[in-house]
Amino acid sequence: MNTVTRPRILVVGAGFAGVECVRRLERKLAPDEADVTLVTPFSYQLYLPLLPQVASGVLTPQSIALSLRRSKRYRTRILPGGAIGVDPKAKVCVVRTITDKIVNEPYDYIVLAPGSVTRTFDIPGLTEHAFGMKTLAEAAYIRDHVITQLDLADASDDPAERAARLQFVVVGGGYAGTETAACLQRLTHAAVDRYPRLDPGLIKWHLIDIAPKLMPELGDKLGRSAQEVLKRRGIDVSLGVSIDKAGAEEVTFTDGRVVPTHTLIWTAGVVASPLMATLGAETVRGRLAVTPEMCLPGHDGVFALGDSAAVPDLAKGDDAVCPPTAQHAMRQGKKVADNVIATLRGQSMQPYVHKDLGLVVDLGGKDAVSKPLGVELRGVTAQAVARGYHWSALRTNVAKARVMTNWLLNAVAGDDFVRTGFQARKPARLKDFEFTDAYLTPEQVRALVEGKALESP
Repeated sequence: MNTVTRPRILVVGAGFAGVECVRRLERKLAPDEADVTLVTPFSYQLYLPLLPQVASGVLTPQSIALSLRRSKRYRTRILPGGAIGVDPKAKVCVVRTITDKIVNEPYDYIVLAPGSVTRTFDIPGLTEHAFGMKTLAEAAYIRDHVITQLDLADASDDPAERAARLQFVVVGGGYAGTETAACLQRLTHAAVDRYPRLDPGLIKWHLIDIAPKLMPELGDKLGRSAQEVLKRRGIDVSLGVSIDKAGAEEVTFTDGRVVPTHTLIWTAGVVASPLMATLGAETVRGRLAVTPEMCLPGHDGVFALGDSAAVPDLAKGDDAVCPPTAQHAMRQGKKVADNVIATLRGQSMQPYVHKDLGLVVDLGGKDAVSKPLGVELRGVTAQAVARGYHWSALRTNVAKARVMTNWLLNAVAGDDFVRTGFQARKPARLKDFEFTDAYLTPEQVRALVEGKALESP
């Protein structure tokens, strides 16, 4: 009896790129045409641009965690774990499941969309004492931590301890850092009415970046407008400055300043997932070098996209690569799904081309700067565009309803200062959330694939 097996398509990552790819594959492939598996440690898609609003309590964590299991018509098998290595010659992906079991997952076609991790540098104390802003757990943890500092400062009779707990440092003048500082500053500013023992003058936010400009992608005018909004709120913006060393109770800047603080939030950029290095293929600043069709040259059936792939930006030309934004990732996900299907059916693939539609930055309240289609906007109009864009980009109606309800409730009732205490007894920092030490070397991947029998989770 002849057994015919369907082609196996393995998608790694449930971010914007991975989820869009899977949804497209499910819609366009016949049920008996291929088997689709999605590797992800969490059964939800995180809407990353709204993470600072979770940290500040404007949105609940559930509102931006879009379930992958809400629709009954989806037939993709979800493998709960993280890919830690890929052997493109053997066509096997090594997966560590959420129970720490190692699984060798075979494939015929693999779509690599593992996203990015926080970029760090060899700064003494950084990974031990800084918080990141890349995951839902980090955002929820930071909110608890900031409110904890308010509670402890309010209860303390030591002026030095009180002053240190009310100083907050955010490193990174990009979108994530600017929005994080802006949203959390509004939260602590609103705390003055709820903590009468606190001196408002002691609450101090620092936003620093080694770059000479704040959010240079916005252009000089909008960048200056955003900086003026932050300064008007009392946020100390320092450019051309970074961290020299970090401690449990103080941070030293590269300009010599020593800031007593218990809160260091690190958002100084991202780098491609370490998974890309396990293939032993050419990379561009850590991102896998791919063709405009998002194929890996020299490796049959390997596609890569999103933050972890250096996809040529044909709309700009001049050897430019697409920036790691949700806008590109979503569109790349659809195009790579079409190219996988074309390969399955013996058809020609198409290159990815997309012209950037603009940028939006939500600074909380009525403040925002936006640049849709090159038009510079500020204030309430920019805020309406920013929130309208994010709301429309949410994948499910349930998520849209939750986000809109949260926004309306916050506008009417204001901020709350509930500290959940989920991790109150277990301090966690940057090194504890992203598990960047879990990945294998190409040699380890090869040895594991050759030396271990196939396991199932």
